[in-house]
Amino acid sequence: MNSANGVGLDSTVVAVQDQISADLADEVAILSLKSGVYYGLNPVGASIWKLIQQPTTVGRIRDALLEVYDVDPERCLQDLLNLLQRMEAHKLVELCDDSTA
Repeated sequence: MNSANGVGLDSTVVAVQDQISADLADEVAILSLKSGVYYGLNPVGASIWKLIQQPTTVGRIRDALLEVYDVDPERCLQDLLNLLQRMEAHKLVELCDDSTA
């Protein structure tokens, strides 16, 4: 399943270097060094953030979430793609579609 912009299970995602993040209990706060804006992630978002500190595929992130959370796999993937695309729009992550490589 791919989104309209070509991001799917084989796409690679990684947190950008121009940010600082801090764990706050089960949540994460991220400061974009380029924009100076703070972003907050809930516990699920925090789990994703931890997984993308090194380049990984969307499929691996989805599989890790499915091991922890009781959620429909399609819903999990759609919510994950939506979050990653929002994070990319705010320049917090880099996404690349490896299926074309």
